[in-house]
Amino acid sequence: MVVHGRGAQSGAVPSRFGLAARDTDGDWLDAREQVDGAESKLRTTVTIERPRSILSFNKSPDIPFDRSVNAYRGCEHGCIYCYARPTHAFHDLSPGLDFETKLFAKPDAAKLLRETLAKPGYAPAPIAMGTNTDPYQPIERSYRITRSVLELCLELRHPVTITTKSARVLDDLDLLAELARLNLTAVGVSVTSLDPKLSATLEPRASSPAKRLDALGKLVAAGVPVHVSVSPIIPSITDEFLEDILDEAASRGVRSASWIMVRLPHEVAPLFREWLETHFPERAGKVMAIVQSVRGGKDNDADFFTRMKPTGVWADLIRNRFRVACRKHGIGRAQIDLDCSQFRKPSRNGQLDLF
Repeated sequence: MVVHGRGAQSGAVPSRFGLAARDTDGDWLDAREQVDGAESKLRTTVTIERPRSILSFNKSPDIPFDRSVNAYRGCEHGCIYCYARPTHAFHDLSPGLDFETKLFAKPDAAKLLRETLAKPGYAPAPIAMGTNTDPYQPIERSYRITRSVLELCLELRHPVTITTKSARVLDDLDLLAELARLNLTAVGVSVTSLDPKLSATLEPRASSPAKRLDALGKLVAAGVPVHVSVSPIIPSITDEFLEDILDEAASRGVRSASWIMVRLPHEVAPLFREWLETHFPERAGKVMAIVQSVRGGKDNDADFFTRMKPTGVWADLIRNRFRVACRKHGIGRAQIDLDCSQFRKPSRNGQLDLF
């Protein structure tokens, strides 16, 4: 049975943390519909989370930032390939359907961030948003946590970057335009395909490809530095759109781009296999064979320095296609050089320091 409107097709809890498996008795499955009626549609729930801190630091050599803010845990976009899915297992929840239906919101994010930025010795550097779950997933329209963080960054003149696959980023165009005027922000929009039907199964609650491209154009027109990420590329599923995505982005004034091969850490691999068997059974074996060929024969490479650098014939082919298409359209690499010198540290009582 296909779970419509969601990326994952199951909600199994992983065993790597020793959690109890969730199994439904076979006899009960036969009688459930007669007793309870048809199974109800999956609904999204949101739990308020009150963390002690909001700014996370990393020392990874594979990513261009060392700190990030994640306003939400879990993501309703439901992208089947999302590498953040395994984080839900830490809460005894499924990286599958739970990840996209049982969400956590952190409404104190801006308050916690202000407290961190006020600490003695804090040195500013761009804060990345959208590195784990999307800051503009549907619930942002109600909670406005991402907006509150951007308001704080504008107030304190702190640089911040956004990565999203949602046209809802335009809801904050006023803030982003002002941050851009001060050289304090850059926005990356991920576009995976140009086929709305494919997108509806691959990333069912993200903005359509057309809306993402429209958002790119409006960000450019507002003077916001923008970047298109053709990511992730799934061999024999989305790679055919590579050149056309770059063509569409360039026509809207985008001048920097990147690509990432699909990554399948931990529970993402079996969930992705299940998705392939559901939607593309005729090529599931081929897709996984290519994925393994660029990851040293494994579903995923988790090692520093190599995890973001696929190898082999297929990886070289995509790399060369990307290079040629970028050269054709005058697109270069992202050059994020935001201004940290304007930062105004708040005092410990919440006000700005004068000196």
